[in-house]
Amino acid sequence: MSSSSENPTEITDRGLFSKSNKDDADKKKEEKKEEDKEEGGGGFIDKVKDFIHDIGEKIEEAVGFGKPSADVAQIHVPHIGLHRADLVVDVLIKNPNPVPIPLVDIDYLIDSDGRKLVAGLIPDAGTVRAHGEETVKVPITLDFDDIRSTYADIKPGSIIPYLLRVVFLVDVPVFGRIKIPLDKSGEIPIPYKPDVDVDKIKFHLFSFEETTATIHLSLENKNDFDLGLNLLQYEMWLGDDSVVEAELTDSTRIEKQGITKMQIPFTFRPKDLGSAVWDMIRGRGTGYSIKGKIDVDTPFGNMKLPIDHVGGTTRLKKDDDDDEE
Repeated sequence: MSSSSENPTEITDRGLFSKSNKDDADKKKEEKKEEDKEEGGGGFIDKVKDFIHDIGEKIEEAVGFGKPSADVAQIHVPHIGLHRADLVVDVLIKNPNPVPIPLVDIDYLIDSDGRKLVAGLIPDAGTVRAHGEETVKVPITLDFDDIRSTYADIKPGSIIPYLLRVVFLVDVPVFGRIKIPLDKSGEIPIPYKPDVDVDKIKFHLFSFEETTATIHLSLENKNDFDLGLNLLQYEMWLGDDSVVEAELTDSTRIEKQGITKMQIPFTFRPKDLGSAVWDMIRGRGTGYSIKGKIDVDTPFGNMKLPIDHVGGTTRLKKDDDDDEE
């Protein structure tokens, strides 16, 4: 009985002694970690990271791996009109590696004075060949209707600054996925369609079968940039009757915020037309409308802009009349 009463005491004593030793060991480990931090050792994880980095640099030196580079080569404007502009950004990417690298994603953003105009993502944008370079085309569309409705202070006809930001996400061996950011600034117009007015119509030769006349037009450029007119296509109605449909190909320069006068000869048959023409022949004013488009060169590329005027009034002038209205 006496031996069984002594054993529990010994077991309990050993248990207390073992717990005390464990606490001391844990305390020493914590002190060791603190010493490592104070000595700038960075601990085991930092040492592993440094080792991996060193190995990566040695692999790069041995097999010739390197980070790709990119630069904006050019920005094209294949289409710009009254409602939108289509831009294509040519980005030259150079791959110094012995294997092709995939372009995972392309992020783009265009802002003006810190205001976002458009943003988007192009996934799976292709591959750049080994030890080569590729021109990657990034298509972007600016919706002028959205811009004007979002920012009331951006007026039609104005020129606004922009900043283009493009980020390429590429998958490179050794380095893994990396980002290549690019910035490019410039200017873009918010086009405004020109105003067209018929100042007068002059008759030169009149008969019921065939009459020759000249339309005197005023074309007003409300943009903050010049327009180089290449082509004017239009159709004009007097009342409900279409009297002329034609095009003018003479080159004319329309200065910014300026007005250009144009004279366009035409021929028609009065007997085939309605009362509006006869009212004009009798010296009365008559209603007219004109619609068409112009093809112009601008500092930002070629544009095709609509022209229209509905509800105007014009009158006949003879050749011997004074030119002043």
